Amino acid sequence: MADIQRLWVLLALALFCIVLYSLQPILSPFLVGALLAYLGDPLADRLEEFKLSRTVAVCVVFFGFSCLAAIAVLLAIPLIGSQLDILAVKLPQWLTAVQDQLIPWLQRTFDLPQGALPVAELKTVMSEHWSSAGGLLSKLWSQLAGSSLALLGVLANVFLIPVVTFYLLRDWDDLVLKLNNLLPRSMKKTVVALTSECDEILGAFIRGQLLVMLSLGIIYALGLWMVGLDLALLLGLLAGLASIVPYMGVVVGVCAAGVAAYFQFHDLPHLMGVAAVFTVGQMLEGMLLTPLLVGDRIGLHPVAVIFAIMAGGQLAGFTGVLLALPVAAVLMVLVRYLHVRYKDSHLYQASSDPEDAELSDSEPDSSPSETTVLVDAGPEEVELASSIKIEKS
Repeated sequence: MADIQRLWVLLALALFCIVLYSLQPILSPFLVGALLAYLGDPLADRLEEFKLSRTVAVCVVFFGFSCLAAIAVLLAIPLIGSQLDILAVKLPQWLTAVQDQLIPWLQRTFDLPQGALPVAELKTVMSEHWSSAGGLLSKLWSQLAGSSLALLGVLANVFLIPVVTFYLLRDWDDLVLKLNNLLPRSMKKTVVALTSECDEILGAFIRGQLLVMLSLGIIYALGLWMVGLDLALLLGLLAGLASIVPYMGVVVGVCAAGVAAYFQFHDLPHLMGVAAVFTVGQMLEGMLLTPLLVGDRIGLHPVAVIFAIMAGGQLAGFTGVLLALPVAAVLMVLVRYLHVRYKDSHLYQASSDPEDAELSDSEPDSSPSETTVLVDAGPEEVELASSIKIEKS
């Protein structure tokens, strides 16, 4: 690609980022709709294999998404609200038990001075913040209900999401084809290879890992409910969400559920029941859920996932959180591409010994450039290497 073409591409990308950042306040429903369309496109493609038209297949997928959303609104949200009410009642009781039982034992055992563990102050602060949070929500709702424009804006966003999802899902394949036809012919194969790997990574993570998290949340919630915990649903969903990072869900779940079981039952069998629930959950994740839903690789390092979500939220709020993982996947694929190009470059393969340089110049057929790339590159980089050779030719 000529230098002037590279300059135009960089300018176009910079302009796109500036426009995207400027439109941040109105992007959330469109991004949520695009995410749902991305999740539903494989299902619609599968239904088309059964001789259904694209519109009918999209209607079936859309109806399934609507049923799931209705179940979440009518069942899950009220249950989570009731669990939060139970937590609001039990949390001060737990802090009182810690203050009356655990703190004196720690002071006697480790010879700690009085006031070294300010649980009473912590209890007061948490109670005040909990009350202020409830008052803040009430005040926010009253302001929202009192302002017709704000209420209309929220309702417009809520109703805009299904509309955007339906039309994007119906025209998804056509949009991809049109974008593919707009690519410059000289770089089409490379761009297609890069976007295919981005889609593979995002598909493995969004369609796979998130389903694993949801499945683990349900398994943990049911298991803790069978143990008898009052906060089974809340703790199970918390452990499932924390499973976005390997082993973090188990650590968070065992600690939180163990504390809840101890303060509720004060015996060992229920603690063993909690441990058994998370042991079974981990066995199911390793032997069934991850191989079935995710496959052999995700491609996004857990630390990269955490950093991407936090950085996206810091830079652009909720919109940044929605864009964090796609941007992280694209950046990771570009880094791999640059790594392959660097390993195939003269800068990497140039020898500091003049005799070796003369030998490599006199024997061009034995140059290890292509072999080195394919040997050192991982399986995910072989396709990129082949696309690079096509582009160079």
